[in-house]
Amino acid sequence: MKIRQFQVDAFACRRFEGNPAAVCPLDSWLDDGLMQAIAAENNLSETAFFVSTGDHFSLRWFTPLAEVDLCGHATLASAHVLFEHLGYDKPVITFETRSGQLGIERKNDQLQMNFPAIKALPCAVPALLQKAIGLPIEALLVADDYLVVLDSEADLRRLQPNQNLLGQLDKRGIIVTARGEEHDFVSRFFAPKLGIPEDPVTGSAHCTLAPYWAEKLNKTRLRARQLSQRGGDIDCEIVVDRVILAGSAVTFMIGEISLDT
Repeated sequence: MKIRQFQVDAFACRRFEGNPAAVCPLDSWLDDGLMQAIAAENNLSETAFFVSTGDHFSLRWFTPLAEVDLCGHATLASAHVLFEHLGYDKPVITFETRSGQLGIERKNDQLQMNFPAIKALPCAVPALLQKAIGLPIEALLVADDYLVVLDSEADLRRLQPNQNLLGQLDKRGIIVTARGEEHDFVSRFFAPKLGIPEDPVTGSAHCTLAPYWAEKLNKTRLRARQLSQRGGDIDCEIVVDRVILAGSAVTFMIGEISLDT
């Protein structure tokens, strides 16, 4: 058995930036264990698999350690593969996922993704989290992830969290954010318990970040940047209970997985 695999730099306008994701189009689903093994072998933050279901596509995402409910950059990468390499010619791609239907539309040189807005609620700061961050925390909120607000972009840039302690927390990951100097807001994302010490650019985190900063800044359109080593830009727009996330993608590599014995 041979499986095509595309590696795409998502939320990037050029190669070697943004967040790399592997994308595997399938005729039918593989065994879950095999998909997890492929994701572990790739050792990227996400490997996406999709299967055509007629007018839509069923999409799943795997980190090196586990399947997840929502992933932005691998969704962007999957849409890029369909539009650029697999001849998809309709204006909107609809993915069926664990997080419901996700629509992706091509607008000029960007792909716009229609994702659910995830509101975070204020909570007390666990001592373990404070110790792991090691910097003053201005505010802490919680949803699927912890949302840690720092005082400044400078603090966010110099943050060196304790990965071992972060991995002991009870949430999927830890979003750390601050008001931006040249962007509306900036962020970083850590998910060591999923095998991702620091994710380069995290679309799903912006489902929580965008509603938070939209309320703080009293605006519905926001420019965001994730301050990982690779870095990446995301344009965000709040539309009722949805977040429109827009970004570009670039193909890095096209290959083939050989599963022959």
